[in-house]
Amino acid sequence: MDNNGQISLLLLQELIKERLEDEFERQLWVRAEIWDMSVNASGHCYLTLVEKDESTSSIVAKAQAIIWASAFRAIRPFFETSTGEKLQAGMKVLLQVRVQYSLLYGLSLIVSNIDPSYTIGSTALERQKILDRLEKEGMLEMNRTLPLPDLPRRFAVISAETAAGYGDFMRHLHDNGLGYKFSTELFPAPMQGADAPQGIIAALDRIAGRAADFDAVLIIRGGGSNFDLACFDDYDLGVNIAQFPLPVLTAIGHERDCHVADLVAHTYLKTPTALADFFVDIFAAEEQQVDSLATRMLMALRSKRADASATVDRLFSRAANSVLLRLQHEKRSVEMLLSRAAAGILSELHVARSRIDMLLVRAGNSASGKLQAESHKIQMLELRLSALNPMSILEKGFAIPVKNGQKVTSAAGLATGDSITVILKDGKADCDVKSVKKS
Repeated sequence: MDNNGQISLLLLQELIKERLEDEFERQLWVRAEIWDMSVNASGHCYLTLVEKDESTSSIVAKAQAIIWASAFRAIRPFFETSTGEKLQAGMKVLLQVRVQYSLLYGLSLIVSNIDPSYTIGSTALERQKILDRLEKEGMLEMNRTLPLPDLPRRFAVISAETAAGYGDFMRHLHDNGLGYKFSTELFPAPMQGADAPQGIIAALDRIAGRAADFDAVLIIRGGGSNFDLACFDDYDLGVNIAQFPLPVLTAIGHERDCHVADLVAHTYLKTPTALADFFVDIFAAEEQQVDSLATRMLMALRSKRADASATVDRLFSRAANSVLLRLQHEKRSVEMLLSRAAAGILSELHVARSRIDMLLVRAGNSASGKLQAESHKIQMLELRLSALNPMSILEKGFAIPVKNGQKVTSAAGLATGDSITVILKDGKADCDVKSVKKS
């Protein structure tokens, strides 16, 4: 520093470098989140590390870090094998670093190791903090209180259209082999990465506008690494699922852990195919119950029918005996009445027959006298008819003139030139009238 209290940039940098390297001569374990990461052609890994405020998630500190290629070749496979995840942006890590200060590039951290157990533990710790918050706010059980229909069949599905898990679910549900029919409509959304929570929330908002069209919402992914599935541990997504007006079921496809989205959902299944089986099994159980009830009802009806048949047989037997006795009694009564009626009829017949015989005798005498009188009258009429017969007149030499089919009885009925027919006893003659002399 000169007499004026001034210092050069180079000297300042050298002082900072000397002080930092003296102060941080040993390596430190530093907690941070990887904000950005890149690997160059030489194999060196360059990291941007940040620390965020827990309440606001705003960045409060940032630093550059380097993993030289020789160290990165050992650190990377060990970390990925231990965590089951690729080292990538968004991870919270515990790094062993040495502070380095470059006169040209400033402060940087040289990374010599990364503790994989911290990354695993921090993810679980962060998830637990979110779950504790949701439980305190009364969200964990909220969606689970919604009733799922007895036979749910109309589903709004949130998934990536090309996701293998979505395809497995659709085939398993619609080709169920039992003939059950379901309705599904896809609402596409990203299913991993930083954009996934807001994308899924946007899909939920679209479904909420048509809530009456669906029985439930299904969130389907189909597996992935823990870091890939970290988006399902988002607080805002958990709140939206918990408060959704329809039952939300998840099938994210993980086998080891349950995520926040699973624990606030109405129901969660491990895999998409298990979710499809869940709905198919509901219908199969209902059908089995209906078959069982039908069988029991049929058996009950058969038992009732047998009891009723036996009762009818007993009643019929009693009725038949009573009817037979009644019929026998009525038969004797009818036979007695018939016997009495027959005796009365025979007596009446004898009386009637005697009267008829007497009437016949009287009628015979009266008819004989009347027949003789009528016979005499007929003979007299025959004589008169014979006298009036035209043929009798013709036999006596008379003739009958006829004009136009009518007998001529007077000269006044004839005129000169008329044609007449004269009927004789043995024939007839056609004549023309030459003159008429009237007296």
